Amino acid sequence: QEYLDFRKERSGMLLSRRNQLLLEFSFWNEPQPRQGPNIYELRTYKLKPGTMIEWGNNWARAIKYRQENQEAVGGFFSQIGELYVVHHLWAYRDLQSREETRNAAWRKRGWDENVYYT
Repeated sequence: QEYLDFRKERSGMLLSRRNQLLLEFSFWNEPQPRQGPNIYELRTYKLKPGTMIEWGNNWARAIKYRQENQEAVGGFFSQIGELYVVHHLWAYRDLQSREETRNAAWRKRGWDENVYYT
């Protein structure tokens, strides 16, 4: 009964719900707990069908440019649910740190070339 009451209360707060089962990319760091406080950015990409391998190969080369500050928390792709969906999770101390880190990546030779193909 307690669970049914919770579901009824929850339904008054939700507009929609969607589930995905994800696998992590093998080339990304394994997600680790972060000392905080941090802000987290979740980026989601919907790929064209048939491009997952090519996209992953480009990101495998590109991610090395974003590992220095340990801001790359994890990269995941959908295995069950909506397919051809990719998620990146990033951690930053604050918005200023996010801006500085992202701008620094664009100044690194090779980052732009790899990202261009994704």
